[in-house]
Amino acid sequence: MSTTTETAGAEAPAPQGASWLKEWRPESRGFWGIAGSARAWKTLTITTASLTMAFITWFVVSALVVRLPQIGFRLTPGQLFWLAAMPGLAGGTMRLFHMFFTPVFGTRHVVAISTASLLLPLAGWAWAVQDINTPYWVLMVLAFLAGLGGGNFSSFMPSTSLFFPKRLQGTALAIQAGIGNFGVSVVQFVTPWIIGFALFGAMAGDPQTMTRAGQQSSVWLQNATLLYIPLVVAFALLSWFMLRSVPVKANFRQQLDIFGNRHTWVMTSLYMMTFGAFSGLSGTFPLLIKQVYGHLPGAPDPLAYAFYGPLVGSLLRVVAGPVSDRFGGARVTHVAGLGMAACAIAVPFVTDGSDLSTFPAFVAAMLGLFAFAGIGNASTFKQMPMIFPPRQAGGVIGFTGAIAAYGPFIFGLLFGAAFGAFGKADVVFHGLAAFFVLNVALNWWLYARRGAATPC
Repeated sequence: MSTTTETAGAEAPAPQGASWLKEWRPESRGFWGIAGSARAWKTLTITTASLTMAFITWFVVSALVVRLPQIGFRLTPGQLFWLAAMPGLAGGTMRLFHMFFTPVFGTRHVVAISTASLLLPLAGWAWAVQDINTPYWVLMVLAFLAGLGGGNFSSFMPSTSLFFPKRLQGTALAIQAGIGNFGVSVVQFVTPWIIGFALFGAMAGDPQTMTRAGQQSSVWLQNATLLYIPLVVAFALLSWFMLRSVPVKANFRQQLDIFGNRHTWVMTSLYMMTFGAFSGLSGTFPLLIKQVYGHLPGAPDPLAYAFYGPLVGSLLRVVAGPVSDRFGGARVTHVAGLGMAACAIAVPFVTDGSDLSTFPAFVAAMLGLFAFAGIGNASTFKQMPMIFPPRQAGGVIGFTGAIAAYGPFIFGLLFGAAFGAFGKADVVFHGLAAFFVLNVALNWWLYARRGAATPC
């Protein structure tokens, strides 16, 4: 077996050039100790920082939409849910392309150029929010461009899977995705604070007048995206000059072989259960709070609570990586799925928009959903490298991430339709519970039970 095939599952000769490493043998403990470990962890650090910027960009719209009506934009609830959903549609679509990028262009080019592309939506939103007459279609285009950040996941994560030996892939992928997911919490936590003062002075534009609960105040909503532009520039440059690519090469046609394997589709469903729910609820949680409780006297500020969901999910994704390496991904996914089903069933029982007394229980049930979703996000990514050979595992990681990235779009549409038809979201959570139970059964039968044909 050749060196390249042994370590990366390539079907083509190792590429040449300054961007590509001459060899990569992470499963060799000698090579790993001498040269592999240091480069792998350095690459993980840089790509994880860049991925965090990507998630911030992807979810910045979820933090902006709740403020747009307060500064004078005339948007219906349906239009707001569509704005919140559009980055999910774009992110999923972009990921379908990104899943093929790493074996074609290599880690260095993909990470650096993809990170630089985030400047488009960040600069665009900073301009758009300063004029309440900005057309709705322009806001929709900018919401779609925010999905560029969502796309990056499906090339960054397969790249990381190539750098680490199987025994550490659960930990490495959980660290990268978990810290990257922190971008969701960062943007929802930082936005209410950063828009409250003239961070960049007069050169960043004039303030807007925000009306909330009958009180008026000056805000600089453009700060919500301007803050991250210098960081994006720095990480794009760092990626270009510091990263190199694993010598694995496969063209578009060769990478299509994953679709003939039934496990690709099962793992896609499992990851849709975990990350699809995590991303979908992260994108819609602020609006969900606003729709259910926003009409009540003393209503809570959605952004004061919404960031806790992604924060809890991200933390537990990091923690669950080493746990999955130790006990097996399928077992951890089984527990996560059962927990998600229980929380989804509980949400309608503790949600009552007639007064604020049920709000703490509602938030607790939602945080439970985020927590178990975060655990499942890590454990499913442990399963994939155990089921598939290295290059295919990278492709499956990219594809499952692509489909699950439609979560914000799907959840935005579901919640919008549910509130339009029933005035509440109970039917969505009933449907989610059924979907979670189905996936628990699939995972148990194929991977988690004693005697399973493909234990992982």
